[in-house]
Amino acid sequence: MQLEIRPDPAEVGRARRWARSRLAGCGITADEPLAETLVLLVSELVTNAVVHTGRPAVLRLSLSGAAEASATVRLEVTDTSARAPVPRCVDGEATGGRGLALVDGLADRWGWSAEGSGKRIWCELDRYGGRRRSSRPCGGLPSYEGLSSLLDGISV
Repeated sequence: MQLEIRPDPAEVGRARRWARSRLAGCGITADEPLAETLVLLVSELVTNAVVHTGRPAVLRLSLSGAAEASATVRLEVTDTSARAPVPRCVDGEATGGRGLALVDGLADRWGWSAEGSGKRIWCELDRYGGRRRSSRPCGGLPSYEGLSSLLDGISV
């Protein structure tokens, strides 16, 4: 399943609604932790694509076997910017720059790859799996340390 994203910040809300409807169609209810987390990750990755590239993007969800207890849901955002995603080290008062830190802290796995003249950023969530811990220092790819301190004071 995929959704074409225009380079407009209003597209982020449309992407969240689209993701919720796709999850519901696969039997994953909106109040299930997987759905809440996935919608947040959609919001972060689509926002990054729209804000940092100013170009169209494509959002893809792979929900094969999503109704099964051991299922994995994969989210991908492809854009036409060749710039690599770089997690930022931001202070506690910064109002932005935490998107990839959230992805690293919430996804079970994530990464990126070159895609034509652009890139594909992906993340996976295991439906009932445990979360892994970050293992790389601030600024390293694909992990990001210090997530809990970055999240203090942020309302989602």
